[in-house]
Amino acid sequence: MAERIYTIPVNEVFKERDGCPICKMRDILEERSLEYILGAAMMEPDVRIETNKKGFCKDHFFMMTNRRKRLPLALIMETHLDEIAKDIKHKKLRPDKKEIKSGDVSRKSCFVCERIDWAMQRMYATIAKLYSEEMDFREDFRAQQCICLEHYRELFAFCAPKVSSRWRGDFEKDTETLSLNFVKSIREEVHYFSRMFDYNNSGENADFKNSKDSIERAIWYLTSRLPK
Repeated sequence: MAERIYTIPVNEVFKERDGCPICKMRDILEERSLEYILGAAMMEPDVRIETNKKGFCKDHFFMMTNRRKRLPLALIMETHLDEIAKDIKHKKLRPDKKEIKSGDVSRKSCFVCERIDWAMQRMYATIAKLYSEEMDFREDFRAQQCICLEHYRELFAFCAPKVSSRWRGDFEKDTETLSLNFVKSIREEVHYFSRMFDYNNSGENADFKNSKDSIERAIWYLTSRLPK
């Protein structure tokens, strides 16, 4: 299949052989979305209406704060807070019966998350198409270091059903192998790290090998985010 504009970003990510390729795609989309919202989009009325209404999740609020673009963030925050005050006044933010019954009354609306989710769905469709039609891409897919748990689940939910029936079984097996192999590997490193605290292994010459950051990498696998 000839490479098209929409396949280039996916192919480029899968040419790399470290970490989770889906995390990398998410990170690229996230970076572009944050640059957009703190840049040109700040003065676009249609976008401001959406950000005023939806706001941002905790993670993306923190990421915007860390970029130190204080004025754009202040302007966005000012009109978003106006919208929140209006919604509270008109009782629009009270949890409904379904939310109360489930015990989940947290507010999860996020402008950036929605942009990323929209783009990721198209990325998943492209992965399915490439895996179905290109042997080179299947080889690149199998050569990945890992598929993290969050994206393992998303690949099965949003990508596997779109892979051709001829290759779907292989796709599911490859995805499972990439995730399972990493689980086994990181579990051994966490175990080794734990053993180094035994008095027989401790001391100033203790060799932790590659296990010192095993807890952080295990958290990354489980959540798709490195702890900060």
